[in-house]
Order: sequence, then C-alpha cells, then structure tokens
Amino acid sequence: MQMKKGWRKYLFFALVVAMVSCLVAGCSTNQTNEGNTGETKGTIEIGYVNWAECVAVSNLWQVILEDQGYEVNLTQLDVAPLFTGLSNGDIDLFMDAWLPITHETYWNEYKDNLEDYGIWYQGEAKIGLVVPTYVTIDSIAQMKDASDQFNNQIIGIDPGAGIMKAAVRANEGYGLGFEVVQSSEMAMMAAMEKAYGKNEWIAITGWSPHWMFAKYDLKYLDDPNGDFGAAEELHTLANKNFSTDEPEVAAMIKNFKMDDSQIGALEALINDGLDPVDAAKQWISENQDIVNGWIGQ
Repeated sequence: MQMKKGWRKYLFFALVVAMVSCLVAGCSTNQTNEGNTGETKGTIEIGYVNWAECVAVSNLWQVILEDQGYEVNLTQLDVAPLFTGLSNGDIDLFMDAWLPITHETYWNEYKDNLEDYGIWYQGEAKIGLVVPTYVTIDSIAQMKDASDQFNNQIIGIDPGAGIMKAAVRANEGYGLGFEVVQSSEMAMMAAMEKAYGKNEWIAITGWSPHWMFAKYDLKYLDDPNGDFGAAEELHTLANKNFSTDEPEVAAMIKNFKMDDSQIGALEALINDGLDPVDAAKQWISENQDIVNGWIGQ
C-alpha cells in the first residue's frame, strides 16, 4: 500500500514537470507581436543623419521592423561616410536622401551600388522664407514694402546652415535691407510661437518637411529669383543587394509614404519632448491602419 502511494506521488510530479516543460516550450516558440515569432529574422542596419525628419522616420522603422521580428541597429553618421557605408553594405538603408540636388554628388558617385526605393515624402522638400497664412503678401519681392510689419527682420537658425546663406542671398538679391537674425531652430520657433499668438507678422527660414506646418497655418513666400533653389524629393536608398537579402523588408519600405500632416505629427511628438522611439510607438498606435498598409497587413 505504501509503495502504491509513493508511485502515485511519483507520477503526479512527473506529470507536473511535463506540463511545465510544455508551457515553457510553448512560450518560447509561440510568442507573437505583429508577426514576431520571438526569434530574430535578421539584422537591419539603418544609417541616419541628424535631421529632424531623418531621426523621426529612422526610429519609426526601427520600431516597425522590431515588431516584425527583426533586430535593427541605428547608426548616426555624416552624409559622406553614410553613403560610403551604404555602398559597401555596412549600412542597409538610408531613409532621407534629398534628390536631385542636395545629395546629387553622392548619388552619382555610388549609384551603381545602390537601389532607389522611391519617394516617401508626399510633398515638396524645400527651403524658403515662411510666414503665417494671415500675412497678406505672397512673395519675397513684396517684403520690402512691408518692412515695418516684419520689424525689418528675417528670423533664422544657426549661421552655418545652408538655408541661412540662401536667406542672406535673398535679402541682398531682392534689396530688402532686412536683418537676417542668427539664432537656433528652437529660438526661431519660439519667436514664431510668440508672433503667431499675437497675430503679428513674422518671416522665418523654413523647410519641409517640418513639424511647424502641423502646428501652425503657414505658407512659403514665392521666390521668383530662385535664391532658395528648386524643390526636391525625399527618397529611401538601399544597398543594391538588400532586396535579395531581405525581400520582405524591402517590400515594406517600398510601400512607405507619408504626407505633411503625418510626418509633421511624428516630428511634433519628438519636439514636445518624447524620446524618438517612444514618439514612434505613440504615432504607430494612433495610425495603425497606415502602418498596416506599409507592412502589407
């Protein structure tokens, strides 16, 4: 009788051990999150430059791809080494190529080792002088006659930026006689916030895409002299072997499109203080249908 009771106790513990083993195995093989099996599908290397839209979309795709089961590494680089890494395969993707002007030299040098996945930004990538829409002029050429309303100032960013050189060129070319104020992006947008709240006239150095267009009703002043250059397109570039190595990711990236309001909203979350990854997660939660369209769900 004692032997039978001990045997039943043995069977009981053996059954418990078997059940626990099955549960553990199930957890390790059936963990899912939008297609994530718990095992890394592959490692994706994304290179980015420290521009607002590039930081935003690079982190956005890091979150999306990690949710799909990939490991993603983001590497911040200057443009020249980024294109070098992209061409030799150390970098797989670059989400923010400005073509055909800004990155033309790098594209012409490395294009034989790259693949263009197309234009993701559904708007004009441009720089220029930006004013609130309540300002009643439409051209830089008209600013001279409204100098007092603008306080004889164009509010800019740091002096080394290309847009500041263009602003100085426009100021001279149109004979405005304004002061091109050197500051920072943060200080410039603080000036816009103050003037906008009082319905005052203000002209700033602006560019698209930028979160300012999501927060305020703004417009570019026409630039008939072309001092700020032509509009460009924002492309995603990949190493030429990436489509073969990671066809699933390549297909998703090729579906990627954002308009002004979408990229502006994402950038605004970061500008308001969220970490780029947290901003990406919040944006995704609020725009899941859009993301599902990119990833084919």
